[in-house]
Amino acid sequence: MFKIGCHLSASKGYQNMAEEAMKIGANTFQFFTRNPRGGNAKPIDEADIAEFKKVSQEYGIDIILAHSPYTLNCCSAKPDIREFAIRTMKDDLERMEYTPYNLYNFHPGSHVGQGVELGIQYIIEALNTVLDKNQTTTVLLETMAGKGSEIGSRFEEIRQIIDGVNLKEKMGVCLDTCHVSDAGYDIIHDLDGVLEQFDTILGLNRLKAIHLNDSMNPPGSHKDRHQKIGEGTLGIETFKKIINHPQLKELPFFLETPNELEGYAREIDLLKKMYQTKET
Repeated sequence: MFKIGCHLSASKGYQNMAEEAMKIGANTFQFFTRNPRGGNAKPIDEADIAEFKKVSQEYGIDIILAHSPYTLNCCSAKPDIREFAIRTMKDDLERMEYTPYNLYNFHPGSHVGQGVELGIQYIIEALNTVLDKNQTTTVLLETMAGKGSEIGSRFEEIRQIIDGVNLKEKMGVCLDTCHVSDAGYDIIHDLDGVLEQFDTILGLNRLKAIHLNDSMNPPGSHKDRHQKIGEGTLGIETFKKIINHPQLKELPFFLETPNELEGYAREIDLLKKMYQTKET
């Protein structure tokens, strides 16, 4: 089954997100755990969670992706920012257990001049602090575009992080199509080659989700500016290849394009028409 969704607002609760997903033709969705700029999360409404579980079963939503706030930086040079990241992730992962066996995505962070190696060490320390052997949530490192001092634009950097994590079985990767192209991986002309690199360095078994975003900038630009599907430098044929690739097509896909719900509905419909089932 083609698992396709988009980013939805969590402000009205889980049940509302499931209903909005259904209305636009989605069968999964992504949401921020709290304000994307940081701050405290809303208290968990257990009645809302119970209703969400009912409607998600009815609508065929069997996986969702939570996204950490953008302000989370596990490898900041400032101890208080690193401590904030650890507190936030720990709280998020505890809250995720109200909707067990789902995905939690975060940006590895920016080393802000300290160097990649120290930055990676800080990220490893954070993950080894927050991960719990009893959690059901899989934590995903997102592939990044490499702007500024971002960590995670190279598969090797993500591998270094996972290698240092004690509970490796709790870790996965979310591949962002805009980011990976902006980082210099040629998914337009050599998708198979990029996936081969990913498999060699990280293992495709670690790939748990894909952010489907076109890019406003050319490959290798290290800019990270998302564009609507088919309206950027990746082009519609690239997305057709991605969603139908035998090593990718069973994964959940999440749109983060510059859209409102109406625009997401159009993109979901477009992608569904391009998706090839086993019968076609």
